[in-house]
Amino acid sequence: MRPARLTPAVTGFAVPDGSARPGVVLAAHGSRDPRAAAATRALSRAVARLRPDWDVRAAYLDHSLPRPATALAGVAAAGGERAVLVPLLLTAAYHGRVDVPAEVAAARADGLSLEVAVAEVLGPVAGAVPPLLLDGLVRRLPGGPSTAGGLVRRADGLVRRADGLDVVVLAAAGTRDAAARETVEQVAAALGERLGLPCGVAYASASPPAAGEAVARLRAAGARRVGVASYFLAPGRLYDAAVRSARSAGAVAVAEPLTDAPELAELVVARAAEAAAGLAVAVAA
Repeated sequence: MRPARLTPAVTGFAVPDGSARPGVVLAAHGSRDPRAAAATRALSRAVARLRPDWDVRAAYLDHSLPRPATALAGVAAAGGERAVLVPLLLTAAYHGRVDVPAEVAAARADGLSLEVAVAEVLGPVAGAVPPLLLDGLVRRLPGGPSTAGGLVRRADGLVRRADGLDVVVLAAAGTRDAAARETVEQVAAALGERLGLPCGVAYASASPPAAGEAVARLRAAGARRVGVASYFLAPGRLYDAAVRSARSAGAVAVAEPLTDAPELAELVVARAAEAAAGLAVAVAA
């Protein structure tokens, strides 16, 4: 699978002297677990540190406030004329296809005059796995019990000394959308190639196998040291379920969610940059 080369350069999203900052709204799924909103706020701060010339705001599709439509209205109220809505989603399943466009439509129905572009999700698009996403997954993955697990920068991105592991399982939230699951499998294949280890997939809901089932199968097949990479943006009920399931089956290392990993913040900037460039072309036309 081909790598996705992203650039954070945004010539079309620059801030003219005296102009209000362009808005970047990060639209997370949302959760009843307060840790999820805290993770989204941390990522928003990380993005704002990378791009202090942007008006970066966190928003949520469900469970928490503000909604993306409200955040977009806030950008307009601050004097902004353009904004990018970045879905903090790893797959383009229902939330990406339906909920995100609905938020933009709701904002426009309420009279929003802001020029708005919607960025791509953070996971693979058209089969291209973002190297920055792999970098973040590698950063969060523990190396295993018998290695220091140090990070090494190679030409193709971050790698970790994972000699303490025999195999890795990429644990995701889960979806009934077959196309979305295919993108998870693409990430697992790319992660395995990056690490030089076999890498399977598991899901916390909606589709088998569960993390514990995947770990148990691998151990039954002879793997002694199974590590679990976390395809979650934030902690919450499904992440906790995946962790419990994996550990109960004998996983020796389980990764934390991506949260505000530096590479994830860079990926958000890159996705916003791509969308903003298209917005600038549309405005010029």
